[in-house]
Amino acid sequence: MPEQFVFATSVFVLIASVILLSIILWAIPVRLWVEAISAGVKVGILYLVGMRLRKVNPPAVVRPLIWATKAGLPLAIGDLEAHYLAGGAVDRVVRALISADKANIDLSFQQAAAIDLAGRDVFEAVQVSVNPKVITTPRVAAMARDGIQLIAIARVTVRVNINRLVGGAGEETVLARVGEGIVSNIGSSDTHKAVLENPDNISKTVLARGLDAGTAFEILSIDIADIDVGKNIGAELQTDQAEADKRVAQARAEERRAMAVASEQENRAKVQEMRARLVEAEARVPLAIAEAFQSGNLGVMDYMRYRNIQSDTSMRDAISEGEEDQSEPLG
Repeated sequence: MPEQFVFATSVFVLIASVILLSIILWAIPVRLWVEAISAGVKVGILYLVGMRLRKVNPPAVVRPLIWATKAGLPLAIGDLEAHYLAGGAVDRVVRALISADKANIDLSFQQAAAIDLAGRDVFEAVQVSVNPKVITTPRVAAMARDGIQLIAIARVTVRVNINRLVGGAGEETVLARVGEGIVSNIGSSDTHKAVLENPDNISKTVLARGLDAGTAFEILSIDIADIDVGKNIGAELQTDQAEADKRVAQARAEERRAMAVASEQENRAKVQEMRARLVEAEARVPLAIAEAFQSGNLGVMDYMRYRNIQSDTSMRDAISEGEEDQSEPLG
């Protein structure tokens, strides 16, 4: 029993020692401290322990500081630690500073840290500033004054402007402005042939408009990569307009015809109404004569004279109708 107890105690002490040693090595990054000392970076081992307590990953700060020191950049470990705590990428910022220093680009740590915290890749920005980037516009369709549609694709060579990287517009704005300039230039051309003959006029005109104002880039050149002839939009618009005019004319003609039919029906109704009134008035004549006989206002001789006049009028009408028939030429 004593031997088993001693063995168990020894195993427990060994395990506890290993765990304690692991905790000490984690809390005190001796290897990292040796790397820093050998690289000429003055950082105390207690400072590294304090970084652990401040929830800062020491390698993420010390190793970029070693890179900067070897590159001849005087950076303070406190600034790097503060940038780490702010959520920035310390290694990316230091690489950007080293690249900018080698390319003779004026870039301070505060500026690089601000660019990184703004969500932009500062290292890529420095690379694009040294080596310009080419971005291609989507297919831009525009119509010349002769009604022919042209579809153009342009390649824009840009270089990052470090001073305007924070708060400046991105690639989408540059592409939108270039597309707008292409549409405006093609639209102001008299014919599509003039555009096809001199596509470089588009590049010169668009480039002279200062489209990079307020953006994070400087436009170096705009090159028209391809121009295709699209539809004859002018002819299509004229055809559509003619069809619309035709439909309007047909609608107006139908309206006039309907109004004429309605007017004719109204006239017929008025004639029928007048005939009805005439028939009604003629029907009242015998009643009036009978009433005149009864009241003594009309005698027999008066009635006979009325009949004679009526017969004479009918005879005259018949004679006049016969003369009109004789005057018509024979077929």
